Amino acid sequence: MANQSELHLSPGDLSGNKQSTTTIPETIIPCTQSESPQAANAWKVLFLLFLANLLNFFDRTIPAIVVEPIRLEWGLSDLQLGLIAGAFTLVYAVAGIPLGRLADRISRKKIMAWGLVVWSGFTALNAVAWNYVSFFMVRMGVGVGEASYAPAANSLISDLFPPEKRSRATGIFMLGLPLGLVLAFFTVGAMITAFDSWRAPFLIAAVPGIILAIAMFFIKEPERGQSEQRKLADDVVANPIRKLLKIPTFFWIILSGVTINFAAYAGNGFLVPLLQRYFEISLTQAALCTGVIVGITGLIGLTAGGWLADKGHQFSPRGRLSVGAVSLVIAALATAGALYFSNHSLVAFVVLFGFGWLAHYNYYTSVYPTIHDIVEPRLRSTAIAVYFAGMYLLGGAFGPIVVGALSDQLAQYHMTLAGQSEMTEVFKAQGLYDAMYLIPVALLLTGLFIWQASRHIIADKEIRTPGQSA
Repeated sequence: MANQSELHLSPGDLSGNKQSTTTIPETIIPCTQSESPQAANAWKVLFLLFLANLLNFFDRTIPAIVVEPIRLEWGLSDLQLGLIAGAFTLVYAVAGIPLGRLADRISRKKIMAWGLVVWSGFTALNAVAWNYVSFFMVRMGVGVGEASYAPAANSLISDLFPPEKRSRATGIFMLGLPLGLVLAFFTVGAMITAFDSWRAPFLIAAVPGIILAIAMFFIKEPERGQSEQRKLADDVVANPIRKLLKIPTFFWIILSGVTINFAAYAGNGFLVPLLQRYFEISLTQAALCTGVIVGITGLIGLTAGGWLADKGHQFSPRGRLSVGAVSLVIAALATAGALYFSNHSLVAFVVLFGFGWLAHYNYYTSVYPTIHDIVEPRLRSTAIAVYFAGMYLLGGAFGPIVVGALSDQLAQYHMTLAGQSEMTEVFKAQGLYDAMYLIPVALLLTGLFIWQASRHIIADKEIRTPGQSA
């Protein structure tokens, strides 16, 4: 088929006949039946990957918790606060592509281990930032380190587990996201109180990162394509990014990544200051409430979501994405309801917004395994890196920036509407609250993009593995 990669051998390479040219239509060569489709050390390695993923999200969440102390110390606007998160995600997205390509060619465990060393080191340096610019620059260093991790880790998971178990394996791996958030939101406030400084958590977080990095070097990597009982030829794929972008399902998944990360980073970045300002509670209380909304819900959402997505996959090739699309529509309605109906009730807001966040976690267990289904093993790290580039560059980076900028504008609007000339915390609270309506809009768009992806997945699976089940 036209979309299959081909390996051309020069005349005479296979025989003495100089007039012949041999074309191998498929560069994925079947393995012997004696090979196990699941690696013997799969669960042990997955647990280590989960721990590193937990630390990944713990480290990147600390700035979202210390937002208000930083804002007050350096006199910052919400736009400037959003730019801190934007700087991290911008570098994360750009650095991810070359690091993802590297992970498709060399040892994935070394990529992950050295990445842990880099991001842990820069996390510690955040503790000695002396002004806004220095803090901003160090966060970009953290972004480079963390960009190395997800493409290599996801590629490794696809080789550790067979296709029918990938949603559950991905769900366990992604439990690092909510648990990292829970750990951060439940402990960082206490660290700040104990040490009387917002800088302490950055130093504390760096220690386990170095320990995990050492453990990463001892992982026994499976062969690429092992879980599908295939070995890969040694040829190099020409124009890999162009090839990936020509897969319709992958194109729609990239768009869904933009909108889901817009919502996720806007929510995770501004929920703590929103709760502090609008509901007038302390930093520790706001962090705990946010931990429930974005963390505890993830433990349920990813566990149940992995099971639902795998069941959907067994029922239909479109099943995983159908589960994701429905879940995202529910998430959009619930988060919009939290903003519209809470009426200054903290309990109502936490329950409704938390339910929406629980539903949104089904995105990860639906979409991540689908990427493995439609992309050949030797391009999976690159595929994740390209997907993350769109996800973070256009979504994660702009989510906090756009919401922060809109918050400042709406605060000015409420001040003018009230006939006042001096900005107060009340106007800032209302401005941020109104700006958060962008989150349910982004979640609804995500659901629509996933549904579009589901319309193409059957054809894309057949192109990748003609005559076989993906």
